[in-house]
Amino acid sequence: MPNVLNPEPESTTLNTELEMPTLDPATEPEQPLQESTSTPETAQTAVSSTLDADALNHPAAAHGDVHGDHSFDSGEDFSAALEAFEREQAAEAAAVEAYGDKVVTGTVIKQTEKHLVIDVGLKSEGLLPLEQVVDHTGAVKFQPGESIEVVIEREEPEGGYLVSYEKAQRLRVWDVIEKAANEKTPVMGTVVSRVKGGLTVDIGMKAFLPGSQLEIRPVRNLDGYLGQQIEVRVIKLNKKRGNVVVSRKEILEEEQNAKRSKTMEHLSEGAVLTGTVKNLTDYGAFVDLGGIDGLLHITDMSWGRLTHPRDLVNVGDEIQVKVLKFDKDKQRVSLGFKQLTPDPWLDASERYPVGAHVHGRILSVTDYGAFVELEQGIEGLVHLSEMTWSKRLKHPSKLVKPGDEVNTVVLSVNPADRRISLGMKQLMENPWENLTERYPAGTVVEGRVRNLTDFGAFIEIEDGIDGLVHVSNLSWTKRVKHPSEVVKKGEKVKAVVLGVEPQNRRLSLGIKQLQPDVWESFFAAHRVGDVVHGKVLRTAQFGAFVEIAEGVEGLCHVSEAVGDDGSPAKLDQGVEHEFKIIKINVEEKKVGLSLRSVGHEASRATVESYKSDTHKHPVSSSTTTLGDLINWKSER
Repeated sequence: MPNVLNPEPESTTLNTELEMPTLDPATEPEQPLQESTSTPETAQTAVSSTLDADALNHPAAAHGDVHGDHSFDSGEDFSAALEAFEREQAAEAAAVEAYGDKVVTGTVIKQTEKHLVIDVGLKSEGLLPLEQVVDHTGAVKFQPGESIEVVIEREEPEGGYLVSYEKAQRLRVWDVIEKAANEKTPVMGTVVSRVKGGLTVDIGMKAFLPGSQLEIRPVRNLDGYLGQQIEVRVIKLNKKRGNVVVSRKEILEEEQNAKRSKTMEHLSEGAVLTGTVKNLTDYGAFVDLGGIDGLLHITDMSWGRLTHPRDLVNVGDEIQVKVLKFDKDKQRVSLGFKQLTPDPWLDASERYPVGAHVHGRILSVTDYGAFVELEQGIEGLVHLSEMTWSKRLKHPSKLVKPGDEVNTVVLSVNPADRRISLGMKQLMENPWENLTERYPAGTVVEGRVRNLTDFGAFIEIEDGIDGLVHVSNLSWTKRVKHPSEVVKKGEKVKAVVLGVEPQNRRLSLGIKQLQPDVWESFFAAHRVGDVVHGKVLRTAQFGAFVEIAEGVEGLCHVSEAVGDDGSPAKLDQGVEHEFKIIKINVEEKKVGLSLRSVGHEASRATVESYKSDTHKHPVSSSTTTLGDLINWKSER
């Protein structure tokens, strides 16, 4: 495989250094031994010729059996043949040993499960392990018939010679690699495989690239580099073991330092620079300004609101940024993107006056409302209460969703707090505007009880219109402590319109007004001095409450609870008596009762009856004695 580090390979043929023996001293004169340089094929031919010559001198050759099975009749002939074979083997071993670390060019014959079979010019083929000649995909780089350079290492016991492609490559490029290491010059290589702790890089020979030396920052996925061409620097080598360690990190750091020095010349607060987005986090983006990274915080990305930096930029984007802060000692840079454009809130009051109809897009929906984007950097809030006149809307998501286009009305603008309040229901008909005409006081309406509070019940008479029945307007007769005593939530009831306040969106209703006012009826039929029959409902330290008509109560104070003999009367709950009305307060619906006054009234009536019955004419009470009255009563 050609490589930038490899000079044009010079093939070296296999040389053998053999001592060629003379098999027949009689035919060949004794000569001094000479070193001969020949190819393996020549060596094998020479050995074979010697054996053939020996065979021809054998007696069997006279009978024409030159190539058949030889039958050695004497031990001397067999010894000569064996000795020739051993010399042949020694010559082959000498040829292999003579090569040592020399590179030879062979031809690929075939591929087996574990090896490439190589013709290296010896009597047996060379066996080259496949792992030395596969690329990062596992494909073999040499096919049958192609030439390949290898180093012969040793003869295998099972037959054949173990050869090495990697060793040949090392020998070819070692000088270049050694020079690159000494001069610290970078070399190009291809990532071919992943190994424990790093990667294998082909730089003309396989070198180890530790994972920590791949990038400036730690890399988790090393597989992503397979097949890539990268520039590395040789940082360690061992020629004896053939080990080479390379680093890419050193080159990147030097490049980064060079860029940083250049960037520092132009880096200052307020400067506008161009950078590349390197990384995104939830809180912002890191931008490479050229050897130094700056943080573009999410709040400085847009005048509007972003949920994540990826909504505006992506890794690899080239963007312009403004330097907001620069700490030279700590090498920290704060960047801004929105600062390159004017703040849209500066003239928001002029562009969005109160009452203006504006169009926007729903950005997000919360429990309390929806945010509407009017333009880049300008958002307004439509509160839940401003979405519809109806009271039934429980959540904004029931009406709008993100991405919806909506029309709204500007309700208020606060540029200092960067807030705009919007309304949607203002574009609809306000049901409160003509409510007085539709529901004048005294109108009987029907609705469903929507909610109960301590002070009353809210009744929905139509969509968006709720009326309040105060607890005091639930019953004429009962002292209602909570509306639940009279009505239930969800119940359909009738009520009377008591009053309407459209400007305050208030509607007063009453339920007791559907029935006659028992107090009015009582006050119309009774006056102070009337004697009424009553039943004690409950007692207190200051007196007793007495029911004197259905739904009407009066109070008999303890000072008025006195019997005929002047002693305090006992008013127990459930006891019935005659009481005299001594006080009436129509406004406060209060009636004062007296038990004592009923006794005095009865005494006067008895005296008058006695006088009328006895004398048949009026007489003065001063002439009537107590004895006369007692005798009269006993006679009757």
